Amino acid sequence: MSPILILFCVLSTVTLATAFMTIFSKNPIHSALYLVICFFSIAGHYLLLNSQFLAIVHIIVYSGAIMILFLFTIMLMNLNKENEVHKPRITRWAAAIFFCLMCLVLIAIFVNSKPIADGTYDVIGQDYQSIKLLGKVLLNEYMVPFEFASILLLVAMIGTVLLSKKEKLEK
Repeated sequence: MSPILILFCVLSTVTLATAFMTIFSKNPIHSALYLVICFFSIAGHYLLLNSQFLAIVHIIVYSGAIMILFLFTIMLMNLNKENEVHKPRITRWAAAIFFCLMCLVLIAIFVNSKPIADGTYDVIGQDYQSIKLLGKVLLNEYMVPFEFASILLLVAMIGTVLLSKKEKLEK
């Protein structure tokens, strides 16, 4: 067994386990930490695909910025045990069954996939691993979706502040 295959299996196991723990953890802070570990293992998959830039951007954007926003949201919402709505067992079982079915589908896709015989890929067009080319494509062709994403993040941050704002009690 090659070391890359072993690393892939380890990263896949960590990704699936932490994704599962993110869903089923009762503590929201623990769920956010499991999600960070899941994001790091996904970045490891990008490194296995020889996409270093995408792995670093994934770590910076998801594990850094978005998880900080999640943690601030969780902390600002002041979640208490007595206010927490418990989900019925049927919902938990449905989520577990859906998770297992998705795992089976992904395993079936992986097993039925055909590896490249000689280990080389056909390169068609430009190499999007170049940071210079990625910057040109992102800021020229995809400028509007890029700006929409930034506006969406800004609106989400404003919504978080408004949701966490305490109302003053009038006397």
